[in-house]
Amino acid sequence: MSETTTGGSSSSSRASTTIPSTPNMDPTTPTVEDPAPNANNGMSRDEFRQYGKETVDYIVDYLENIQKRRVVPAIEPGYLKDLIPSEAPNAPESFESVMEDFEKLIMPGITHWQHPRFHAYFPAGNSFPSIIADMLSDAIGCVGFSWVSVKAACPAMTELELIMLDWFGKMIGLPAEFLPLTENGKGGGVIQSSASECNFVTLLAARFEIMKELRQRFPFVEEGLLLSKLIAYCSKEAHSSVEKACMIGMVKLRILETDSKFRLRGETLRNAIQEDRNLGLIPFFVSTTLGTTSCCSFDVLSEIGPICKENELWLHVDAAYSGSAFICPEFRPLMNGIEYAMSFNTNPNKWLLINFDCSTMWVRDRFKLTQALVVDPLYLQHSWMDKSIDYRHWGIPLSRRFRSLKLWFVIRMYGIDGLQKYIREHVRLAKKMEAMLRGDAKFEIVNEVIMGLVCFRMKGDDETNQTLLTRLNASGRIHMVPASLGDRFVIRFCVCAENATDKDIEVAYEIISQAAQHVLHDSVKAVIAEEDEEAVALEEMVADLNIQETPDKGLARQNSADAVGQRLERQLSKEEILAQKQHESLAKKRSFLVRMVSDPKCYNPKIVRHLNMANHRKMSQDLYRDRTLMQTISHSQRPNRLSQSPGSAGSAFFDDDDDRVVADVQTGLQTPI
Repeated sequence: MSETTTGGSSSSSRASTTIPSTPNMDPTTPTVEDPAPNANNGMSRDEFRQYGKETVDYIVDYLENIQKRRVVPAIEPGYLKDLIPSEAPNAPESFESVMEDFEKLIMPGITHWQHPRFHAYFPAGNSFPSIIADMLSDAIGCVGFSWVSVKAACPAMTELELIMLDWFGKMIGLPAEFLPLTENGKGGGVIQSSASECNFVTLLAARFEIMKELRQRFPFVEEGLLLSKLIAYCSKEAHSSVEKACMIGMVKLRILETDSKFRLRGETLRNAIQEDRNLGLIPFFVSTTLGTTSCCSFDVLSEIGPICKENELWLHVDAAYSGSAFICPEFRPLMNGIEYAMSFNTNPNKWLLINFDCSTMWVRDRFKLTQALVVDPLYLQHSWMDKSIDYRHWGIPLSRRFRSLKLWFVIRMYGIDGLQKYIREHVRLAKKMEAMLRGDAKFEIVNEVIMGLVCFRMKGDDETNQTLLTRLNASGRIHMVPASLGDRFVIRFCVCAENATDKDIEVAYEIISQAAQHVLHDSVKAVIAEEDEEAVALEEMVADLNIQETPDKGLARQNSADAVGQRLERQLSKEEILAQKQHESLAKKRSFLVRMVSDPKCYNPKIVRHLNMANHRKMSQDLYRDRTLMQTISHSQRPNRLSQSPGSAGSAFFDDDDDRVVADVQTGLQTPI
């Protein structure tokens, strides 16, 4: 461990061979016999040495030349079924044939997340030190569910995980109460598989805590009834995993509105808590986000935290993407209010060059977490339980991988300085893209660019932006995904590649700008054709009105002019309704995966049903206006209506017996859910 304090100087003092040889406990002990001395049984040690080196070369070549490949594959669902035999082979096959099929069959269906033109979602951490650490972890092949050394677990896994959570917690500026090695502290950290699991286990811990209290206060009330009263909160920009956690945990979830910067504010939460308590519900859990998936917005913890403390609610902070950036001191003010949190998580496998999976989570009181998850059969008990941590009580699975090894390798081989430089470079490149898009009159920026994510859209309607994104992704030259912000379709551009450069950003901007120009060109042609049709229709209408002129020429001309004006207004209303129809069908046209990542509310049936009712009411109003205009024009074209009241222009438009029709059922403009 002393090498960690000397940085790069330690490696220069070593011998030329930096990888130590495997020690022998007893020189007289013979080596284990090779279980596969020939190629007919899997792979021998000698073959593994050869093929392992070849595979490393393949990996390096792949990453070095990845820009020559399409970012996304040009295949359709089910492409692989007809290319791979329907039955597994009985006889062993050679490594060469497997690798040949890998390149020929698998690679054409791969989305290349490390591609310099991959700008979707968030970065997928990847680095050579992390890959090597995973190789060693796979070779060791242990299952580290507890510290104990005498029952087939792994003490080193537990020990290193504790130290890495302490290191990383200090790097990002967490309060000492969260750190696992704080003297006499209750806090602790654990590495989970994903942020989704972090959200779920913290919700279970909060639920267990409140149910324990409720059972004491209401000992004769059925537990199911108490559970039905619980309600949790998150913002509309929170990740979909919060909703899934509540669904599995069988508690209600209230999704709250955000401010103009897409942040959850304290006053919104306070009002919701009061409303729900008035309804007899029991608030118990609040999930906040630092760096939302849709636009990388930051909920205001300094406002939310005191409200949670005042109401004794469990406050969880999900910083899956942005949490790694807190190793840079200039970003830590975004964490103001973290002292009120009960739990916090971030994903080094997103933005700290760690390969998936590695999601770090800290709690202020580890006993409140473990009491909700502890199951302790006799065969898992050991004599060191009072002096060590068993991570099997900190999550859902019993079996655990050696994830801390990746964190250890990457932090040591990059150093805090190197990781800070990597984060800051991504932020600088995102700012560069923001400036280029702002300087282009075709685009507008929708989010506040703080980290490595830029949300933008073309100036126009949602259909235009959807067409742009479809054209870009179909080209295979670049990949991005959408989000819904303020009920508008926006495009997310995230800096993802580890070694992204200014040239990569400039190329991406040129691709986007050229595609936008093509979309504008196509839409202009369509508009011209549509305008020609409208002009012909209006000319025909004016001609019809001239033929129907009454002896009172002046009144007829007046009515003709009014009718033309009403016709123009009606056409405008029709366009608005069509635009709304296209907007509301957008969610159904997008793929389920994109909706799940970019717009969590789109696939919640309850929320969709609510939105549909609101849209139905709006469309009913539009339809009422449209039908009224149609009746007005139709009445104005009837000679008998004009001749009945020649002295009054108003009577030519409306009679007392006019029928006004309002849509009271779903129309064809919106398919019911």
